[in-house]
Amino acid sequence: MKTILFFILTLSIGANAQSFMMNPYGRQNTTLLNGKWNAIIDMYSRGEVKKFYQNRKPRSKTEFIEYSFENGLRLDVPGDFNSQTPELKYYEGNIWYQRYFKVKKKPSNRQFIYFAAVSYEATVWLNGIEIGRHEGGFTPFQFEVTDVLKEGENDLVVLVNNNRRKDGIPAMNFDWWNYGGITRDVFFIETPSTYILDYKLQLNKGSKNKLSGYIKLDGINVAQQVEVSIPELKVHKTLAADENGLAAFEIIAKPQLWEPDSPKMYDVKFVSNGEAIHDKIGFRTIELKGTEILLNGKPIFLKGVNFHEEIPQFMGRACSDADAAMILNEVKALGCNFARTAHYPQNERILRKAEEMGITIWEEIPIWQGIEFTNPIILKKAETMLREMIYRDKNRSNIIIWSVANETWPTPARDSILSELVSLTRALDDTRLVGAAFNNAKFNKLTSTFNMNDNLAKVVDVVGINEYVGWYQPFPTEPENIKWNVANNKPLIMSEFGSEALYGQHGEADVASSWSEEYQENNYKKNLRMFENIPNLSGIAPWVLFDFRSPLRCHQSNQEGWNRKGVVSNKGQRKKAWYVMNQYYSETK
Repeated sequence: MKTILFFILTLSIGANAQSFMMNPYGRQNTTLLNGKWNAIIDMYSRGEVKKFYQNRKPRSKTEFIEYSFENGLRLDVPGDFNSQTPELKYYEGNIWYQRYFKVKKKPSNRQFIYFAAVSYEATVWLNGIEIGRHEGGFTPFQFEVTDVLKEGENDLVVLVNNNRRKDGIPAMNFDWWNYGGITRDVFFIETPSTYILDYKLQLNKGSKNKLSGYIKLDGINVAQQVEVSIPELKVHKTLAADENGLAAFEIIAKPQLWEPDSPKMYDVKFVSNGEAIHDKIGFRTIELKGTEILLNGKPIFLKGVNFHEEIPQFMGRACSDADAAMILNEVKALGCNFARTAHYPQNERILRKAEEMGITIWEEIPIWQGIEFTNPIILKKAETMLREMIYRDKNRSNIIIWSVANETWPTPARDSILSELVSLTRALDDTRLVGAAFNNAKFNKLTSTFNMNDNLAKVVDVVGINEYVGWYQPFPTEPENIKWNVANNKPLIMSEFGSEALYGQHGEADVASSWSEEYQENNYKKNLRMFENIPNLSGIAPWVLFDFRSPLRCHQSNQEGWNRKGVVSNKGQRKKAWYVMNQYYSETK
């Protein structure tokens, strides 16, 4: 029961924050509020002083108002604002969004506005009344609007701010584009007065025939009947929720287990008080045996790749099912059974599509270098982001690793905070593995060995190593002579490696400054030879699938604001290194 109680806690950062409901995509009585929204650029942050949220109109001949949402900028939702007009390409700051929507109120029901994500901070008003705030650019939040909603037309205003912050997560410096905006779906959701807030269903740890989970109701009259059914497994259970609205259950069944070569998923329905929620859920086990990762009791080598939530061809955030398919089809074409959704919880559409396609996932919160670990608010923010990620995605069978950080350097404050996050992760979900990615392995010239001494590596289940041998440092000796002595008692994943190349640029294979496909190709071959000497290697994930946008990348002729480490160019062209990895994966069992 401890896991359940952790999830019931309030999840969001900010005033009027609420726990968000599970799976808006499988609910009845939902309306997407996507489309064109009116927008105002508020470069000097004067909108709250000027009360843009009131969306006032002149009421007399002598009155004038110095703002207007109508007949001006229009932005797509979902979508980042940086990619929608050249003037906003580098913009960081306030953008006000506004749209009208009509409803026919049902007095006995409750109404909510649900945001799948807004980057990075959001303040929301409905009909001129502030309904809540949220911080964090990659997880959902919702606000109940039952008492504010009007019959007929309603006016929804959202202030979005994507300024980088020293006390933010991520902080001031990160190697991807700082996309701002309402970047994921927005829903208007209507529910009964008591509704299904949350549910969980998965195989018990270490079992292949015992399913367990819960249904959590929210409302005044929560002590009522609930149902869970899995028709294909001939499962139908009727339960009584307790005075807290919680109905826990166990089911004996023999599901076909989800795995990359056969990603079996079952239609599941949760019912209460006339409300039905549909989901597709797979069942699998993930555990460790020494240095091996076992999927359904069998060792699996993770043949992976990293990717960002970005469509490079139009230089913007991935938002739709079509976007998810484009990215993941390239993952599968490469020969992968694994992906690292670096460096933040990605769109639910991407994760669900990956589950359908048999792609296992490493998912992490955006603790990426430069985090102000000595600031006490960081732990609170990190815990909230971790809770929101695990809460949203706990039913996704393809997620096998929760990651608490990427490339953070050991300090007492960092060790303390990240160790607490590892403990919290296990308390929230003991059925998956916990990992982190490290970039502090050191090469010993006397022994030709990479070593790492990091307290965090001692407490995680899986150690990821980001090491760009042959790019940010030359190969210190022949790759086949390099040895590794890192986390020898647990699985190690080479979670990042590679080098940059400009598609179509050719040059010497041993000259890094050529930025050539030949250099990148040769670098990949040398890394793969080096990996043969890692005794506890359980998987690899080159960095990165596609070239991606990054303001850090300032080489005028070869980068132009792009990180060129992709094995596929920003226009979708496969580089020579792609074929190296494709062959390696096809030959690796």
